[in-house]
Parts: sequence; structure tokens; C-alpha cells
Amino acid sequence: MAPTRRSLLLVPALGLFARHPSIAADTPPHPTTRILCGGDVMLSRYVGARARHLSDPASPLRDLAPLLSSADIAFVNLEAPFSDHGHPVEKGMIFKAEPEMIEALRVAGIDVVSTANNHARDCGSYGVSFTLDWLAKNGIAAAGTGHTAQEAHQGAVIERNGHRYGFLAYTYDQANGNHADQDDRIAMMWTKVSDPQRMAADVTSLRSRADVVIVSMHAGVEYQKQPNAEQRRFAHAAIDAGSSVVVGAHPHVTQPVESYRDGVIFYSLGNLVFDQFQRQETQHGLIADLRFTGAKLTSYSAIPVDIVGTVPRVAPQPIPPHS
Repeated sequence: MAPTRRSLLLVPALGLFARHPSIAADTPPHPTTRILCGGDVMLSRYVGARARHLSDPASPLRDLAPLLSSADIAFVNLEAPFSDHGHPVEKGMIFKAEPEMIEALRVAGIDVVSTANNHARDCGSYGVSFTLDWLAKNGIAAAGTGHTAQEAHQGAVIERNGHRYGFLAYTYDQANGNHADQDDRIAMMWTKVSDPQRMAADVTSLRSRADVVIVSMHAGVEYQKQPNAEQRRFAHAAIDAGSSVVVGAHPHVTQPVESYRDGVIFYSLGNLVFDQFQRQETQHGLIADLRFTGAKLTSYSAIPVDIVGTVPRVAPQPIPPHS
């Protein structure tokens, strides 16, 4: 099972952006809740083949496990559905994570994942359901897909230090070029062009059950280092609706961090576990390091990671902060 959460900070936060609001002297301090959010985790193709060669399905995240499991909550974007049907996938653009690869998430203490992305239906309708059931059986919450459309938009809530932290997830695409229809069990960014009302309603609903809302956004143009207009519109709308943080995935490269109103937007965290060897920029990613005092976001930073042979490690040097 996932390692016990510890308050020990094993790796220093790099590239710190911070706000430090004043606290009245007679107000008992709230404990700090640390949430770490990673980018794309793809446990299929060469990543899975390498793990099978090592006879260690946990190997993709073993090096980062001390850092990720030190957080109160750890989140990543799960970029491949799990399935126990068919042969292992070792090439191509249709991903399938073998069930034993769940050990990579477990050893790292991952608490919640986004399952809303363009690969969500790579294993068909069965894969959508199996992934949810397999994650739940292993104590990992999912946001962005559900057994019903209502579940896909409910979000996941995790309680830590007396406060409830809610996660919602959305994708710009669910078909990956393989499906002509839409599966309403996968939360889409827009119900129609430039219409964020469904997402805003989801944020409002989740705020009734959670003190903090974090939104995952799977969008953007692959390998582009700047967010596009769709990403900006959606992220701003999420903060306007009441979320504190937006974390992005899909471009496979890192994009800027933006302070917006009372929240923060990490437009793209890039890759965390992936086998994209052809491009140098896909071998680097970010982990969003979020600190909450009670329900208030009090500081945030970006921890850079290097990906070596699909395995992420904390980078030896900090990258310049985005603003």
C-alpha cells in the first residue's frame, strides 16, 4: 500500500514563488498541507517493457518515491488506462498499462490521479471502467472519469489536516483519433466552444464538499512552450469559478506558471514518466509544490525533474522561476 505520509521535507523546493499573508498573533496556526502535482505518467510502451525487463513494476517512480510520498497529497496525470485484456503494448500511440504497473503509483504514494485525457479510451469502454476499479482497489482516487457522467464531474475529495482538498479533471479530447462518438463518462473541457459553464458549475458544487479545489487541465499544443488561448481561457475560468490551482498536462514540455487573482496556474508540468526520447525538451518536467495553511494557498514553487531512460529524478540545478 502507499507509504505513510510524513511531514519531513526530503527535497527542497526550487524556484519558489511565495505569498506570506500576516496571521494574527493570537490565532492558533493551522498545520501546513503540502500537495505535490506531477505531469504526464505513461506506464505503457517502453516504460512497461523496461519494468518487465527489470522485474520491477514500481521502477518508473522508485527514484522519486521519497519526495512524492513525503507530501500530504500527491497527484499525477495518468496518461494510459489500465487493462487486463490483451497483450502488453510496446509501441504505437494506443496505450495500455498492465495491471501490475499500479505498483509505480503505490510506491510513490500517489493519492489521486487525473484520468481525463486523450488516451482515456485507448482500451475502449472496458478500459475506462477497469481503470477506475483498479485504482480504487489500490486506494488511489480518480478525477475526470467515472462509471457515470455524474461521477466524472463529481471530483475526488481527500481530507488532510482537518481540511478537504478537492480535485477535478478535464480534457480537450477523449478519442485519440480512434472514436467518432463521445463517452460522457469522461469530463470534457468545453460542453461547446468557449462555454466553461459546466466546469464552473462543477467547481461550485465541489466547493460545497471541499475547502479547496484544484483543477487538472489536459490541453494545449504538443511541444509548444507557451499556452494557447484555449488553455488560458479555461484556466482563468477555473480560478474565476473558485478553484485555487490549475495544473496542466498534454504538451509534453513545460510551460509558464501564472499568478492569477488569488490562484496559480501551471499551464503545463510536462512529462514525469514517458518514453519520448526523440526530443530533448520532453526529458524535463516540473512538479508543482503547493503549500496550504488551512484552506488558503500560502506558497507555491516548481521542482524541476530530469527524465533519464523514462525514470524521473529531481534535477541537480533549479530552473529560473516563471512569473
